[in-house]
Amino acid sequence: QVQLVESGGGLVQAGGSLRLSCAASGRTFSTYAMGWFRQGPGKEREFVAAISWSGDSTDYADSVKGRFTVSRDNAKNTVYLRMNSLKPEDTAVYYCAAKTYYSGTYVYGYDYWGQGTQVTVSS
Repeated sequence: QVQLVESGGGLVQAGGSLRLSCAASGRTFSTYAMGWFRQGPGKEREFVAAISWSGDSTDYADSVKGRFTVSRDNAKNTVYLRMNSLKPEDTAVYYCAAKTYYSGTYVYGYDYWGQGTQVTVSS
């Protein structure tokens, strides 16, 4: 079992920045990768970013590449998502997820999820 708790969401003006945190507990030693997903109003949940267990490999959705950065601090069992140059279309509930097995992609295959944290970007 892996437990995930997101934090750091809030209200920010367009062009601003936020850093989300995901604190993991439980059997974190078995985590293959950590991912960030989001679901905007009236939209389906979409992949945002991911990082391998070792932190040496990352992946990003085209919509956030160059603006968002995912990182990992294994000593603190925490994954971060730094979001710069935020746009109103980034408004969504952001979820942290843990992937415990290899499936050939970072986009699918996550079996543990956090409760989500709201990010609202005003124009």
